[in-house]
Amino acid sequence: MALGGDLYQFGPFRLDQVAGILYHGAEPTMLGQRAVSLLRLLLQNAGVPVSKDALVEAGWGELAVADNNLTVQIAALRRVLANAANAESWIETLPRRGYRYVGPAVATNVPASRIALALTLPEKPSVAVLPFSNLSGDPQQEYFADGMVDDIITGLARINWLFVIARNSTFTYKGRAVDVKQVGSELGVRYVIEGSVRKAGGSVRVTGQMIDASTGAHVWAERYDRSSEDIFALQDEIALSAVGAIAPSMRKAEIERVRRKRPESLDAYDLVLQAQPDVDTGMPAQVIRALALLERAIALEPAYALAHGNAAMCHHCLFLRAGLQEVSRTASIRHARWAIVHGQDDALALTWAGFSIGMDAHDRAAAFTALEAALAISPSSALTYILGSVILGWGGEAERAIEWSEKGMRLSPFDSWTWAAFDAQAMSHLLRGRYEEACRAAYKSVQANPAHSITYVQLAAALAKLGRLDEARAAAARVRELQPGFRYSRQFAGVRCAPALAETLGSALRDAGLPE
Repeated sequence: MALGGDLYQFGPFRLDQVAGILYHGAEPTMLGQRAVSLLRLLLQNAGVPVSKDALVEAGWGELAVADNNLTVQIAALRRVLANAANAESWIETLPRRGYRYVGPAVATNVPASRIALALTLPEKPSVAVLPFSNLSGDPQQEYFADGMVDDIITGLARINWLFVIARNSTFTYKGRAVDVKQVGSELGVRYVIEGSVRKAGGSVRVTGQMIDASTGAHVWAERYDRSSEDIFALQDEIALSAVGAIAPSMRKAEIERVRRKRPESLDAYDLVLQAQPDVDTGMPAQVIRALALLERAIALEPAYALAHGNAAMCHHCLFLRAGLQEVSRTASIRHARWAIVHGQDDALALTWAGFSIGMDAHDRAAAFTALEAALAISPSSALTYILGSVILGWGGEAERAIEWSEKGMRLSPFDSWTWAAFDAQAMSHLLRGRYEEACRAAYKSVQANPAHSITYVQLAAALAKLGRLDEARAAAARVRELQPGFRYSRQFAGVRCAPALAETLGSALRDAGLPE
């Protein structure tokens, strides 16, 4: 019976159709694209014979190929499956007819983000704040409930002795019934905070509770009724209640770290909350929409650092992904500098600003001054490590780039920016001549963000270095499809790629067929 869906799970393996990657556990295999195409067809028809003609069409299209080509690809597929006990027998040969998948049952559309290695608890007390339920009866208030959680996470992340999971990972649980023990295991944390928000007119009711994920026991629970004008004080109060429950002997200095400067204008704050999801997409059409809201926020409060930081990121996106226009680069740098001036107490604003300064102004020393200031404010800022790893990667600091990327992904295992961390790893391994590792990291980057052209740039280069030119050219074709005007020399100049990396990447991309 034919199956549908983009993700197939069978035994310890998972096939991601969109990215064209077969995973063994959490690790991508080095299975080529033709063998992946054959496997996809066999899984779609699990238990049913598939003819040789159908398999050849799936793997080679209308190309005329000899029978032994199919035999070679099936053998490659069986070798990869042989990593699991007796799995080579999962592909049955039907003499003179074709092949049939006879392995474990195939499950479809298994959520990729939930398949992860078990994480050990950090030495510090560790906490994750799940999205709060919006009980307002108005879906338009969803962003307000999300903003409430965002700010609580920001406050907690400022505590040096706490390990706080980033919102980009906790928000993957939004809208789902969850088991707190499972959440604790998947994120590698001891405590989980959950709650609800009800906003009506000028009042807000928030309930919150913290649970010890190792035992399921409630550590703290509270209900708050406030005026919406007291929203910042309420966010701090919830964060302080959580921290106090974890460590009753909390020092006064640490209490003061939770309390921080907020915008004077609640309307400006509201506009930034509405813009944030579009900023996070990194897609030109969405960031243009976000910029309209951010410009309104800046008009209301010109010294709003986070609005400037988000605007810098939007213009950075437009610069790299919409034609490398100088006006976008200049705007990115201008907003980044304003974010640094006004955001000395705002880790996220400093992170966005540091990234723009590093990538667009090409001033990596100034970038890391901002990023390290962000980490001094918020040691649990996963995004700071992830974006820092990208700057380090393009700058040719391979080992440090890998170290920063790994720190970021531990703080946020399911982060929407994970693709950038894997990108940094891919280019760093490539620079060091570790082509298998580069290919593996590039596959993970593609799986995490199949709509981003640069992920396929790294994949094309790694495959070319491994001598897998047909697959490298297929990845290069995907680059041109996603970014029709792509020229690797212009891209390298745009980010001021380190000369040694530009030489290594350039020769590989030339072999893959991408234009200079």
